[in-house]
Amino acid sequence: MSWDSEGNWTAKGGWGTAASDGGGFSLDRWQARLDELRDAHRVPGATLAVLKDGEVHELASGVLHRGTGVEATTDSVFLSGSVAKVYTATLVMQLVDSGDLDLDAPVVDIVPEFATPDAEATKAITVRQLLSHTGGLTCDFTFDSGRGDDCLAKYVEAAQGVAPDCPPGTAISYSSLGYVVLGRIVEVLTGQTWDEALRDRLLAPLDLEHTMTLPEEALRFRVAMSHLGEPGTYPDPAPVWDFMPRSAGPYGRVIYSAGDAVRFAQMHLNGGTAPDGTRVLSAESVAAMQTAEVDCPDKWTVSADGWGLGWTLYDWDGISGYGHDGSAVAQHSYLRVVPQAGVAIALLTNGGDARALYSDLLRELLAELASVRMPDDFAPAAQPPTVDMTPLVGTYKREGVLLTVSQKDDGSAHLLYEFVDGMKDMSPPLDIELVPVTESVFAGTGAGPSFSEGYMPVVFSILTDGTRCVYVGMRATPKTI
Repeated sequence: MSWDSEGNWTAKGGWGTAASDGGGFSLDRWQARLDELRDAHRVPGATLAVLKDGEVHELASGVLHRGTGVEATTDSVFLSGSVAKVYTATLVMQLVDSGDLDLDAPVVDIVPEFATPDAEATKAITVRQLLSHTGGLTCDFTFDSGRGDDCLAKYVEAAQGVAPDCPPGTAISYSSLGYVVLGRIVEVLTGQTWDEALRDRLLAPLDLEHTMTLPEEALRFRVAMSHLGEPGTYPDPAPVWDFMPRSAGPYGRVIYSAGDAVRFAQMHLNGGTAPDGTRVLSAESVAAMQTAEVDCPDKWTVSADGWGLGWTLYDWDGISGYGHDGSAVAQHSYLRVVPQAGVAIALLTNGGDARALYSDLLRELLAELASVRMPDDFAPAAQPPTVDMTPLVGTYKREGVLLTVSQKDDGSAHLLYEFVDGMKDMSPPLDIELVPVTESVFAGTGAGPSFSEGYMPVVFSILTDGTRCVYVGMRATPKTI
């Protein structure tokens, strides 16, 4: 997949949770390594859960809140960010299993309030496309539709005027808006709110007692606080725990423990069954979620080789895996599953250089437990190639974002990233230098920690309709000039 071609531990009952070292997993050794790497990367607190040989091992390190000093424990809960999308996708596939939903049905046939400014796109977008991020819907439509049970319906109505990133079926473009629509589909077909459906149809059958969706539910547990700060130093508590409205639930707010995250993954590893044998999802739907729907031109931002029906798909030198990343304020979580090894790993963090902690720790864990070699971190070569920028220079536009690619007199390539329209006050413009990696892949420098702690991947591609586009943050932005 690489660009050059190639804390305390406590036992919990059920699910085969290990109470001591065993099964080839050394709790003491990995606890020491988690402590060491967490501190090296200035992550205030982290929890880790590892499923190996049918047993769940849980570890914790650091503090949940640097202001209060409350220690992280294995039963602490964190914001999942976009890992929530896989939970929503699982609910959708349950509806496919029950015969209530056809993956290739037009969304507008199920949710009458769904629309885009493009009438043809509105009629064409399917459930399958929303699950695989190929419906063309944008990602960064932020709208607070309130705390009521009608928040998803109101959000979908408010999004009617939001232009798609690209025509449906022409490319993958990461879409949180699409997952709110999927959450609304769940509500329409079940008669429940998304939160209720998740609890009753997924969390309860799997006995996931440390997973919830609402802040008032999370307050029953030890809750991780987000932290913000400059790279290389321990960050300080953020001004708020979470910025997201309730309508963000289907794409970004499942609140969970690391142990519950791997127990959820274990259901998928077990072909859709709970530990007591209860069938939660059909084996056919489990397989479909892990089957590639689309290739991913940007294979670096979230380590994605492709996308299935909800899951991010990985190819580690011929070893297949799946998972998802998530970010909420400064809480970053990572879920990785290697089916052939029966391994699942969840890492939850609350600030600092979480990406570096993930890279170092999971590189070692996956190598030892699943014989996986993760690709090197994204960066340009020591001697970058010379690239003809002529076909790439120009203006690229999607909802809320204007990108201008230029080449300066000294030959250097640059990307001006501007928030416009309803997002114009999000951030000052960013002038990002582009260092060539290949003829279509560039490493962006100076983007800041909001985009990437290291080099930011900037990937040029062509939609299936022939339109040039550029990927930043997994979002496809079509060329307009």
